[in-house]
Amino acid sequence: MARTILIVDDEASIIQTLEGVLRDEGFDVAGASDGAEALEKIGEVIPDLVLLDIWMPGMDGLEVLVKIKEIYPNVQVMMMSGHGTIETAVKATKLGAYDFIEKPLSLEKLLLAVRNALDHYRLEEEVSLLKEKERQKYRITGHSEAIGELKEQIRVVAPTNAWVLIVGENGTGKELVAHTIHRLSKRSNKPIVEVNCAAIPEDLIESELFGHEKGAFTGATTMKKGKFDQAHEGTIFLDEIADMSLKAQSKTLRILQEQKFDRVGGTRTIEVDVRVLAATNKDLEAEIERGTFREDLFFRLNVIPMRVPPLRERVEDIPELVSEFIDECLRDTNLKPKTVTPEAMEIFRNYDWPGNVRELKNLVERLMIMTQGNRIETKHIPSPINESPDAKDAWGGAILANTLKEARNEFEMAYIRKKLEECGGNVSQAAESMGVERSNLHKKIKFYGLEGFRSK
Repeated sequence: MARTILIVDDEASIIQTLEGVLRDEGFDVAGASDGAEALEKIGEVIPDLVLLDIWMPGMDGLEVLVKIKEIYPNVQVMMMSGHGTIETAVKATKLGAYDFIEKPLSLEKLLLAVRNALDHYRLEEEVSLLKEKERQKYRITGHSEAIGELKEQIRVVAPTNAWVLIVGENGTGKELVAHTIHRLSKRSNKPIVEVNCAAIPEDLIESELFGHEKGAFTGATTMKKGKFDQAHEGTIFLDEIADMSLKAQSKTLRILQEQKFDRVGGTRTIEVDVRVLAATNKDLEAEIERGTFREDLFFRLNVIPMRVPPLRERVEDIPELVSEFIDECLRDTNLKPKTVTPEAMEIFRNYDWPGNVRELKNLVERLMIMTQGNRIETKHIPSPINESPDAKDAWGGAILANTLKEARNEFEMAYIRKKLEECGGNVSQAAESMGVERSNLHKKIKFYGLEGFRSK
């Protein structure tokens, strides 16, 4: 689709010349002879770029620029003038103009400036879409009382700089809560940096959190910024904080207290300003009693405790969640729409979802892929979610899969679930019995939505 350019100038010859040149370049072009006509035309054509003369009768170009930016802040405006000064150019830029070009116009320079302005406009559009996609990705879905209370807590706490300890079972959406707090905070224009505390080996914790200098150890061929450095003036999210070793907890506590650190192999002290959000699925007070978590770190993190309810405490949100996951699946794939029958939805509502929202999401995605036809019925829902006689078990799901990849995924999920059952949900024991690394099993559990699964 051709980009639209509006030319605003009180000299008809300039409008005529520019219209011809820009149309030859493939642009849609409109013209206006003064500020009032320009504002009227903008409402009609919504241009991507406005070429705006500064010196015009009635409203001058700077006044028109202000009004354009008030009503259509995303429209790019390029100022034109034969009597421009540096002061005028600076003022126009501060008022929101993208560029300032002098008359008499060099058509070659003008076309280059126009293309640059439209490229910038396109990038702004893409950034806006990405931000909206990010907001949708981390949207907390549901209108149950439990979720309503959580959203209110977030609304009150987010604008402050208070540290938050987010607790809840695996798969409940603690990451969503952290991102929502950051998005609604005064630090939203800075990054939120995530640290999966369970996935960092103890011998690399310092390098990951604080960074290292070139040559600090074998393999350190370049300087690397740590997570705290990356989160400066933003937010750091310490996920699964209870899975940190005591040694790592000690080093983390120090930086949290002092907000400064030295990179590994460095001698310069770096000060940072970060807001800390932490999350865990464990009872930290019980971990303190066992001697596996530092009490002083707990008190440092537990400024504002925030509990994310498990799915079984908000079953009224399940239809809305299922609808959202179906829509998400349709956006990301070429699948045809499917509906969930009331009977199938009732099975969803009656299951206790040990893997919580993530388990539900993964199941909906599998059902969207595996179910033939346009209806998801009770017979399509596997055990143990569906305990009726016509339910296929997970092994049968692998056999009925359409592709080898789908069958392998079904079998792997069932195998992991079975091992977790045998080990009472202990990931370390399950990994040992399966002969795999704990970190690899942890990733698989997260992928299949089996977090929090316990034998019954």
